[in-house]
Amino acid sequence: MEHYHKRSNVESTFGAIKKKFGESVKSKNRVAQENELLCKIIAYNITVLIHEMIQLNGNSDFLSFNGLQKEVSKVSLDSP
Repeated sequence: MEHYHKRSNVESTFGAIKKKFGESVKSKNRVAQENELLCKIIAYNITVLIHEMIQLNGNSDFLSFNGLQKEVSKVSLDSP
């Protein structure tokens, strides 16, 4: 049953990637196809991280320039 659950997670992830970024690759060259697929996977992972950060923090200030400015100000005030 453990093996099935792992497969289920992989299939769900592949399905989400296909839904978000399309089922096909546009590149003709095999190396380019592999790179395009890897880029889709990286983009998906970034979207998952952003979603989790928003869920954990309860806001999306970190995505805005103002949020970045606040964080830089905190660091510069804390530094000697």
